[in-house]
Amino acid sequence: MPRPTARAGTKAPKGWKVEQQLLREDNRRLREEVHRLKGAVLRSLGQQVDQFGAADLGARVDELAAENERLSEELGRALAQVEGLTGKLVETQDDLASTRTSLQRRIRADSSNTTS
Repeated sequence: MPRPTARAGTKAPKGWKVEQQLLREDNRRLREEVHRLKGAVLRSLGQQVDQFGAADLGARVDELAAENERLSEELGRALAQVEGLTGKLVETQDDLASTRTSLQRRIRADSSNTTS
């Protein structure tokens, strides 16, 4: 049970009700403004995160493009080296075939000279 206060028997001044209503309206308006401002801050932070992500991705794309170019140049050098080595291999194989043919001729010639 509520305890009686000294004011219980007295009437509230007329301006209090008006003041109370004004305070309620101000409180409601301020809460709406806080809600609106929180939304604006969240949207702003989201945009900042998106912009940071886009800038970061742009830098990563640049890094990957540079790496791709470096690897392409390295591939070109490797292919040129393979081509050069393939040419040397063909020359060596030709020399080997010539040496075998020459050796076979000598062996035949020596065999013909010793049997005669």
